[in-house]
Amino acid sequence: MKNYDFDMTYTEGVHFDSFQDIEVKGQEMVNYIMKTWNWSEEKTLKFLADKFGDSNEVKPDYALDRKNTPVYSGVLKYFPNALKAVAKCSKAGNDQHNPNKPLHWDRSKSGDELDALTRHLIDHSVDPIDTDGILHLSKVAWRALAALEKHLEGQEV
Repeated sequence: MKNYDFDMTYTEGVHFDSFQDIEVKGQEMVNYIMKTWNWSEEKTLKFLADKFGDSNEVKPDYALDRKNTPVYSGVLKYFPNALKAVAKCSKAGNDQHNPNKPLHWDRSKSGDELDALTRHLIDHSVDPIDTDGILHLSKVAWRALAALEKHLEGQEV
């Protein structure tokens, strides 16, 4: 592994003092940059390409990880109706908790994903549809995804 030291200004005048003396390569580097600087995958890859060119220290691991992460064929194709129901749930939740604001996940509104998930699972056994017209199982799935996302980000769930 190579220790990368970033002392430069990149797009939009953002200044990066260093890579905090951490050792990263491949997908780990991509994930670190995306999480730390809240960048999209496209912006992160452009940054790495600009900094390292066609460095083989990044691309092979990244390409293999992408190939082994079949988001479309391994998730979207399996559960199209369920994912649409979760998206509908997400919009309804945003409209309820963030009226007149663009769709976004306001993490400050609720942090009890596992408790809320369990409550909705129990409520589903009584009546599958919540009072707002959204399926309780859609809310269970949304909360499960929220908990998983936080766990993968290293947060305690």
